[in-house]
Amino acid sequence: MQNPAGSTPASTAQTAATIPPAAPLAPVRRSEPYLRLQWTDAATGAVGYLVVHTLRGGLATGGTRMRAGCTVSEVEDLARGMAAKTATFDLPIGGAKGGIDFDPKDPRAVEVLERFCEAMRPWIDAHWVTAEDLGVPQHRIDEVFGKLGLGQSYHAAIRRAPDPAATLARVRAGLDAAVEGGFLLGDVIGGYGVAHACLAAAVSWGRVPADTTVAIQGVGTMGGSAAYYLHEAGMKVTTVADAAGTLYCADGLDIPALLDLRDGFGEIDRTRLPEGIEQLPRTAVLSADVDILVPAAISYALTPDNSFDVRARIVVEAANAATTPEAEAMLAARGIAVLPDFVANAGAVAWAWWLLLGEVDENPDTSFDRLRSVMHSKVARLLAAWSERNVPPRESAQRWADDPAPVTATVVIP
Repeated sequence: MQNPAGSTPASTAQTAATIPPAAPLAPVRRSEPYLRLQWTDAATGAVGYLVVHTLRGGLATGGTRMRAGCTVSEVEDLARGMAAKTATFDLPIGGAKGGIDFDPKDPRAVEVLERFCEAMRPWIDAHWVTAEDLGVPQHRIDEVFGKLGLGQSYHAAIRRAPDPAATLARVRAGLDAAVEGGFLLGDVIGGYGVAHACLAAAVSWGRVPADTTVAIQGVGTMGGSAAYYLHEAGMKVTTVADAAGTLYCADGLDIPALLDLRDGFGEIDRTRLPEGIEQLPRTAVLSADVDILVPAAISYALTPDNSFDVRARIVVEAANAATTPEAEAMLAARGIAVLPDFVANAGAVAWAWWLLLGEVDENPDTSFDRLRSVMHSKVARLLAAWSERNVPPRESAQRWADDPAPVTATVVIP
């Protein structure tokens, strides 16, 4: 059985031969955020942050994450990325992010999240639309909002509707709509968008899914659903990784079977693995001998220290801020494109706003059709600029983000 850390695949060698060295990446914009808030939990010492990068129409959106070691600079980067997502997808809202420096596996984690949301109540009541993120599943944050009497985590937008109860019912129906595989639409729509970013990349190369291989770092909500839809589309997912390590099968992993073995933290039970799967170190996923690498777990997964391990032809960022600017420049110099997070994983936030605005409903086909069409169009344009004019995808996408559609003073929710 071939090890994922084997020789460079033919696709990467071909890319290096046909694409000239990339132009230098444009400087990363480090504009100051609109607002930073810091909170300390008296009971546990946990520290939480809210960073609002931009307000549009009086609103900003971005999930709330919880992980040990979360920093304000990390939350700032994520809020900046959310602002880029909303602008790139022409959404009438700014970007924000919440973060809590605390272990989500700690039995006190839910109480910490409750106290954080209570402390941020002036913002979550009127200006900040939040949702799930690393360490905080959607059902958990909705439970907290319910205890606070705010209904659901999109509350700041829902309360603007002429009939908030009807809008809340539409949002809940969309989030809880059942889809194939036993999943809920709200849990998989982001990963579905990532999967179609990958599929659009293969189309741009003229490759069929069956001839395209993928490695995915992280099998939680985003990575797991991306893996599922890539598997359903016929792509060969040979490598996946979670906190316990990397799993590899040259013939392709049975993704639905592995997803059924996950626990509540997105980790696969190693005691029940199907036969024929090789267990490797956690970092082996980054050097997998594949066409597409999908970092879908932590921020800053790709750094200057490990970027030369990457053998994929393209990196599709399912995790927010998955690649440091220095690592991305190093990858570009080797002819490896990076599809930025604010395009590749923006399906969840785009869909949430289509749902809030009544542009999609609880019919999964309507949501899937729209997101698939939008994602393929955007990725095709980014990769055409990369292959034809040597413009890195992030640079092209940033131009879209820098020229957002105008928004009136008040966002109207039907």
